[in-house]
Amino acid sequence: MSAIVWAKMKNKPVYKRVVLKLSGEALQGRQAHGIDFKVLDTLAQQIAEVHAMGVQIALVLGGGNIFRGASGSKVFEIERAVGDYMGMLATVINGLAFQDVIEKKGIPTRVMTAIEMHQIGEPYIRRRAIRHLENGRVIIFVAGTGNPYFTTDTAAALRAMEIGADVILKATKVDGVYTADPMKDKSARKFTGLKYIDVLKKGLKVMDATAISLCMDNNLPIVVFDLTKEGNIRKIITGEKLGTVVS
Repeated sequence: MSAIVWAKMKNKPVYKRVVLKLSGEALQGRQAHGIDFKVLDTLAQQIAEVHAMGVQIALVLGGGNIFRGASGSKVFEIERAVGDYMGMLATVINGLAFQDVIEKKGIPTRVMTAIEMHQIGEPYIRRRAIRHLENGRVIIFVAGTGNPYFTTDTAAALRAMEIGADVILKATKVDGVYTADPMKDKSARKFTGLKYIDVLKKGLKVMDATAISLCMDNNLPIVVFDLTKEGNIRKIITGEKLGTVVS
């Protein structure tokens, strides 16, 4: 009997340390923009459930619900680097909101930022982040990598490798990766598994190419799953086959 099957039967986690990547759009729910705190509460409850199983959890948040650097710089005709920094600040707003909701579930949380803001979050230090996880704290990584021209997908891959995560859980609004947008193309076919190189060759919108390349070089698996269904995070953690696995 495989370790994954045994863990599933016992409802035990197959992953000890995970990075959960959440886009800013995921936090806005059905709103046109901003933060839907009902969505945050639902996510926090799922995180609390997994945290109670002894899983070490780090979150990487996007900021597209408030401001998206690349597209924003085009619309407002501002310099790309400036737009990216604005997007990084948007992730900090999301991180503070999420921290408040998670801590109301009784879970100790730390916001760690790639751009130093001592009054509201800790500067990112790799060894300190690992220590927080070992002490049972949930980490929320914000401000991306701290550099323009890099997405929060790349930040998720980078942080996951730095802290020694077992997997990246990429939360989306659909139940995996498809050959086309399933919301627009009814004939779109779902992939249950993909190789990193196939994602790059096919130009599939899993994570950006830099993030996929980093994961490929370091053999870090990515699970793309449906965020909107409650309990999915726990199911993945305990070994159920959901979504699409990129490995």
